[in-house]
Amino acid sequence: MLRCSEIYKLPVEMAGYLKKSTGLTGLLVDPTSARKLEFIYKDILKICGAMPQTYSYRQHTEQLVKDRLNIVQSESDMMQAENKINGGQMEELVLQAERELSLAKNMVAWKAWEPLVEEAPKNQWKWPV
Repeated sequence: MLRCSEIYKLPVEMAGYLKKSTGLTGLLVDPTSARKLEFIYKDILKICGAMPQTYSYRQHTEQLVKDRLNIVQSESDMMQAENKINGGQMEELVLQAERELSLAKNMVAWKAWEPLVEEAPKNQWKWPV
């Protein structure tokens, strides 16, 4: 029986060859990255459900996440999924998804869709001033 720490040291077979490294410092090959990605994407969709349907962050995030979730669920070959998503390696996609999940949670806590408490200063959004 392998320990969890030993699993991450094993090469991962992708499209007939073994992936031994991501080539990125500090980012180890993760044989369970596709499965993790699926769970994280589902969590993001749940959290987006707490936002108003008219909120643009929700609309764009849901669209992107649903598209990527469909690819991850339909592709058994991780390399094919990586190529279709075109956002990096699976391990990178997991990191991106974890960060998006964190942002989505913060957006709900901040209630960023609500109007400002007070009027924004004049020319705040004007560039250059």
